[in-house]
Amino acid sequence: MSLAARLRHYTNRLVRALHPSRIPPPLQSASQPRRRRERSRAAAMADPDTEVQADFFPMVRQYRSGRVERFMNMPPLPAGTDPATGVVSKDVVLDPGTGLWARLFLPPGTPEGKKKLPVLVYYHGGAYVVGSAADPFTHNYLNALVAESGVLAVAPEYRLAPEHPLPAAYDDSWDALKWVASHASSAAGPEPWLAEHGDFSRVFIAGASAGGTIAHVVAARAGSDHGGGGLGMRIRGLLIVHPYFSGAADIGDEGAAGKERKARADAFWRFLYPGSPGLDDPLSNPFSEAAGGSAARVAAERVLVCVAEKDELRDRGVWYYESLKGSGYPGEVELLESVGEGHVFYCINPRCDKAREMQERVLSFLRN
Repeated sequence: MSLAARLRHYTNRLVRALHPSRIPPPLQSASQPRRRRERSRAAAMADPDTEVQADFFPMVRQYRSGRVERFMNMPPLPAGTDPATGVVSKDVVLDPGTGLWARLFLPPGTPEGKKKLPVLVYYHGGAYVVGSAADPFTHNYLNALVAESGVLAVAPEYRLAPEHPLPAAYDDSWDALKWVASHASSAAGPEPWLAEHGDFSRVFIAGASAGGTIAHVVAARAGSDHGGGGLGMRIRGLLIVHPYFSGAADIGDEGAAGKERKARADAFWRFLYPGSPGLDDPLSNPFSEAAGGSAARVAAERVLVCVAEKDELRDRGVWYYESLKGSGYPGEVELLESVGEGHVFYCINPRCDKAREMQERVLSFLRN
């Protein structure tokens, strides 16, 4: 199977997992004797490594022993020089204690110690349970974006649920942003690429799918914790792509799928974040009462929200755009809708017309 076909298959399963009520229940074989089924069930229950505790197929399944089975992880790609673009990447450990690391991307032909580049902090997607800074989605997309935009990109590798329940992914993402900011006040920061080439008056925060939700949360925290100062960096823009927001109340066409869909989404969120109040948790719904208006304090001068017409998360993306505009946020908020396209289509078919249109809009956003 080609890489494009594998990415398309991965994305279809991702969208189905994000909308689990549309997944038909497994069929029971009418020919299987009842006694045999009962014996199999009893044997599975006796073995904690095979007894299912939480099942969110086609994305993730957890067994009573704690073992986790993932169905959508793609093999990681190594860092190095990309032959197609000339972009150079490397992996850097940020926190040995937690294992937090990031993949950095440097544009081709960057002269040593002379050229300052905008800094893009980019969070990958995967519904908090799959995905990586090294997966083909993120790695290939950032190679292309860095080559065309001339930014220095940092893609943090946050810990995944359920082994590391939320808010671990948000905490790691915040720590990664602080690590980037630690280079703003000192030319002797721990990472030479950032210390030598980072222009901390031109910082952008971005993410796709669940990474888009993370990008919003860390930008809002930067504004709330630091009075809009952005950790000593000038955060010029926030790029939210096909975000994975939710909420207890239906918006748009969400109600058409019935109550089962919402209940399943709530169950998945509580699987990700045990002890959470549910879908109106501020980490899921940035405009809930519990969020306390923090969304309006995102530490970015501009926000670009990208949605896709056929993405089942499309209405939440538009809702985020409209809610942020009405929240009192003082910056400029823009919306780009890719007509006729689905979730993260630009990673699956980066050469299609709509992907090119989106890329041009993102490049313009990063250059202004």
